[in-house]
Amino acid sequence: MVKFEEATARLLRNIFVCRNCKAKIRAPSLKVSQGKVKCRSCKAKRLRPKRKK
Repeated sequence: MVKFEEATARLLRNIFVCRNCKAKIRAPSLKVSQGKVKCRSCKAKRLRPKRKK
C-alpha cells in the first residue's frame, strides 16, 4: 500500500482520542497541550494523539 503525505495528514494530524471514553476529537495540538480542549462527551482534559497503525 502506498502512503501519501496528504492522506496521513488528513487521517492523523490534529486528531486526539479521549483517554476516558475513547472519543475522537479534532483540535490543534497547541491547545491540547495547554489543556484548553475538553472531551465533548465526558468533559475530560486527558487526551492522547491518535495511534498510527
